[in-house]
Formats: sequence, C-alpha cells, structure tokens
Amino acid sequence: MSARRGIFLPPFDQLADPGRLVELARRAERSGWDGFFLWDHVDYRPPVSAVADAWIALAAIAAATERLRLGPMVTPLSRRRVQKVARETATLDQLSGGRLTLGVGLGSDRNGELEPFGEEVDPRRRAELLDAGLDRLASFWAGEFEPRPLQRPRIPVWVAGRWGTRRRPLARAARWDGFFPIEVLSPADLARLGEEIAALRGGTEGFDLVAEIPPGAAAGPWEAAGATWVLTDFEAQPRLREVEAAIDAGPGD
Repeated sequence: MSARRGIFLPPFDQLADPGRLVELARRAERSGWDGFFLWDHVDYRPPVSAVADAWIALAAIAAATERLRLGPMVTPLSRRRVQKVARETATLDQLSGGRLTLGVGLGSDRNGELEPFGEEVDPRRRAELLDAGLDRLASFWAGEFEPRPLQRPRIPVWVAGRWGTRRRPLARAARWDGFFPIEVLSPADLARLGEEIAALRGGTEGFDLVAEIPPGAAAGPWEAAGATWVLTDFEAQPRLREVEAAIDAGPGD
C-alpha cells in the first residue's frame, strides 16, 4: 500500500490564526492530502512570537473537514493532566468521526515552555510521566470515562523520538501504534528503524512508521524504506504563500 501523505504545520506567527488553519486544512482536503497535523506548543523560542493552541485549532478543523486524519504532533504528556487529555482526545475523536491520531513525546527544554512554567525538566522523569500517562489514557479510553472514543481498539498513538537517542523511544513506540522519528537523515536510516521495530513487535502489521520531508521533496524513497506516512513539514516560521503552494501542489508521489 502506498504511504499516506500529510501536511505538518507549526501554528506560529503567520499561521497562528486558527481560522487560517481551518482554511488551509480545507484546501489540503480538496487537494488530495490524507492528513493534517499541528505542532503542539504553549511557547516557542525566538524569533517565533505568536503561538496558537493546537487543540482548539484541531477541533475547528475536525468540524470543517470530512476525510483528513488529524492530530497534534507531538503532545508532551509530562506537562498535561492526563485526565484532561483523555476527555479532549475522546471528544475530538467523536467530533472528527474517528479521525484522530495522538502524537506524544517527551517534549523539549529548548523552547522555554517547561522550566518557566514549573514543568518537569528532567528527561528521565518526563519519560516516566509519559509512560504512566499513556497507560492511564488507555484505561480512560477503554471505558473508565464515557463517552469512549469512536476508534477501536483505541485512538492510534504515534510516539516520537529524536534520531540518535532512539533506543528507549523505539521500545516505547513498539508498544503502541506508530513511531515518528525526528531528524532522521536518510531513507536508509528509516529502514533500519523499521527493522528494529519489526524485531521488537514481531512484525509491523498495523503499525505506522512516519517520515517528514521538506516541501517539494520526493516521498518515494521514504515510502520504499518502509514509511506508511510521509509528512510535508515546514520550518518554525513558515510563510503563508509557501504553505498554500505546497498544499495546492498536492501530495504527488
């Protein structure tokens, strides 16, 4: 099966207007894209100044589209109350008709959104909170909270991990539904990650391996390396015209 193609946007500066994000999502759906994903941050390092809330924007996008898979990429569960995330994800999955994918990760202390707000900064502790949070989410989704999400057996969870420090994130991802490696340099590297995932899981059936490429880059080599999703990603301050042009060009190969 061909890899599915998505748009992956930071809702910053020129894209911090949620109405504009809704229009871009509608445009992506008309142009044949399969998914529309947003960076999830409460603040970001300079020169970024304006930051929109990914979850509010995704709710509006869910109500304005019919086919696109959507989700935050990625949400650091260590800075969230997991019961609130459970309510938000179930509601967004209901609103979208079962189109939510939840991206999760440790988060980063490089962007000024952890320590200044009293959040956990130690990476080992953040990893513990992430694992505990995912287990609690699964319990909430399984019926501890009602209404449950539409998707069965659960909302798909993609786990992010930075290339070069991938062993623990790989093992974590193998327990869930997908792996989103950050800053992978080549399709060959992605293929090796896919082999490691397959060894951990005993195969990759039903598991997503996600690649990100810049606008205009060919998705084919990444698909050949095993990617099931290829996301067209943008820098932290994308220009609206550049995003519109990439969306209008369609997913291509």
